[in-house]
Amino acid sequence: MRAPISVIIPTLNAADALPLCLAALGEGLQAGLIRELLVSDGGSSDATIKIAEAAGGVVVKGPASRGEQLKRGADAAQGEWLFFLHADTVLSEGWSGPVSHSLTKPGGYHAQLRFDATGFAPRFVAAWANFRSRRFGLPYGDQGLLIDRETYDGVGGFRAMPLMEDVEMVRALRGKLAELPIQAVTSAKKYQNQGWIKRGSRNLITLARHLSGTDSETLAQAYRR
Repeated sequence: MRAPISVIIPTLNAADALPLCLAALGEGLQAGLIRELLVSDGGSSDATIKIAEAAGGVVVKGPASRGEQLKRGADAAQGEWLFFLHADTVLSEGWSGPVSHSLTKPGGYHAQLRFDATGFAPRFVAAWANFRSRRFGLPYGDQGLLIDRETYDGVGGFRAMPLMEDVEMVRALRGKLAELPIQAVTSAKKYQNQGWIKRGSRNLITLARHLSGTDSETLAQAYRR
């Protein structure tokens, strides 16, 4: 019997973070859960592709746009389940047990967010993200998304958009999402570089603008500035 999960990771110059992300997947291989690793690259100029291929991954190449990259990866995947992860996210030890248990019930699943930093700010931002996920059904992509192929296809898959692709996906999955008792330990680098309050406020404003109807291209341009 073939392993059920295709892991899909969108990348763009992710050589610094990718090795830790991939290392954490090892227990899934040992547990017989992971069928294949697909790295959907958006034009990396560093060692990202070499790292992915050395780990036995299949590299899918195309333009840099996270929604489009996730869609390309899913289109190429052969597993009955799709596990979307960010390159700077490391699954907590023991993740394979709860994930294996979840495979008995089709639908969508996400992890609890934690940052790879200590202090009040990372704890507070992670707590807010986990509250938002439970109360409003809005986990972000850095919390990972495990979804069976039939459900994924049933909601139309990821949209080829440069930003908020994760929000659109989880909104389509309303009523079909559940939290896994595992943690997605995510890099705090962007928050540390930009400031926790500034970055957090920016994310909230971007979400509000998206929900009010601002198109994703406009949001992406503003987000990059």
